[in-house]
Amino acid sequence: MAMAVPLALVAFWPSPVDKPISGQLAATLGFLHHHGVPRWINYTIVEAGANIALFIPVGFVAALAFPLKKWWQIGAFGMLISGCIELGQFLFLHDRFASPSDVMTNTSGAVIGALVAALSMQEGRAAAFRQRTSQEK
Repeated sequence: MAMAVPLALVAFWPSPVDKPISGQLAATLGFLHHHGVPRWINYTIVEAGANIALFIPVGFVAALAFPLKKWWQIGAFGMLISGCIELGQFLFLHDRFASPSDVMTNTSGAVIGALVAALSMQEGRAAAFRQRTSQEK
């Protein structure tokens, strides 16, 4: 529940959440490009990365909450949440832009979170097994 509040604030803020810092972001990207960072790392890439990062915790927590679900099912859940957010933005927030690419990047973040959770749970089981077998010796 604690993660739902920040997600809802970012998703349903009346204006784009990056609007107050868009000038600083452009200046930072210009500085980085001037110092050797490739120009293909631009606002679109930063926004996509932010969308992925925003949904990694969604996938991680969902995978822990529903350990019998497969990674792609958690990804579908992330897609459902993202689709609802984009639909809400389209219907109710005229200064925001609903975007299929946001659904794709948000879903990718949920899948990454689910895979990280699956790997950490698998590692936890392996560590428990190693500890059990070392105690039996």
